[in-house]
Amino acid sequence: MSKVHNFSAGPCILPKEVLEEASQSVLNFNNLDLSILEISHRSKDIIDVVSEAESLVKELLNVPDGYKVVFLQGGASLGFLMTAYNYMKLDGEAAYINTGTWSTKAIEAARGFGEVKVIGSSEDRNFTYIPKGLGVPMSANYLHYTSNNTIFGTQFHKVPVVRCPLICDMSSDIFSREIDVHLYDLIYAGAQKNMGPAGSTVYIVKESGLGKTKRDIPVMLDLQTHIKNESMYNTPPVYSIYVSLLTMRWIKKQGGVAEMGRRNEAKAHLLYHEIDHNPLFYGTVEDLDRSSMNATFKLHDESLSEEFNKMCADARIDGIKGHRSVGGYRASMYNALPIESVQALVDVMKEFAAKKG
Repeated sequence: MSKVHNFSAGPCILPKEVLEEASQSVLNFNNLDLSILEISHRSKDIIDVVSEAESLVKELLNVPDGYKVVFLQGGASLGFLMTAYNYMKLDGEAAYINTGTWSTKAIEAARGFGEVKVIGSSEDRNFTYIPKGLGVPMSANYLHYTSNNTIFGTQFHKVPVVRCPLICDMSSDIFSREIDVHLYDLIYAGAQKNMGPAGSTVYIVKESGLGKTKRDIPVMLDLQTHIKNESMYNTPPVYSIYVSLLTMRWIKKQGGVAEMGRRNEAKAHLLYHEIDHNPLFYGTVEDLDRSSMNATFKLHDESLSEEFNKMCADARIDGIKGHRSVGGYRASMYNALPIESVQALVDVMKEFAAKKG
């Protein structure tokens, strides 16, 4: 049977060799004759998994001294709360950039902690661009933004310049390109796009930025709690961390984050070139703000969608239906998606245009 080309927006496609090793470890982990799902998280074998995962995050992203890496639960949605608890001061204020569904939710979560100033928003055009030329108030305790927007297909290609702590939700593009970690006080990212399966969230934390809010933080939402306990304050999501570790080993083996960036740019260029030159399709996002992770596009004539969908299904192309708030199509091109899958989609688009031209 031919391969399924998996363009799902998340959970993500994972490398075949990662899936094979992960599945074997469900049956017999580290030759213990025990499943990784059933051994103690306090055992040396699992402590080694978490420790290596934290170390690989630092290595792959060139995390400088003064930062800690922890793996927690709750996804980015819990990260919205943890950001406000750990960085917004009592009677303080924070600046946010609103570029879509997840940044909107982050803003809503922060409103219960102090004044939230939305310094830029693309909501006026259904989040089809990244706001530019923004001024961050000097009084802001931090600036928060979402680097890549899976639903609408936009992505920041420049880091906002700020004088306050910078915080970023990188759930859908971490490890997809090189980043300058030293520019941030906090980066957090759910695993389920480029790093592993759903269930764990990585936090990259500048230690000197913590402990300054003068507010009482619930122990489970205090980043210092989890740093002190090295991701082990409570039972961690062991399997998700383990598969993330295997994925990071794979990234390193492929040439690291720089190589992931090169491949992802090549995939994005291939697909966007077809979108721009195929008379039946058009992109939904401003050219300069297009995401290399999630390409969103539509048919000029939506009455043709059923026939195009069938051609995609026949070619075993899966997961390209657009989000309900946007419609059309969304092709998610995370690290493990090979360029051959993008070429398969492009070939169907070309064939469809020839058939209808």
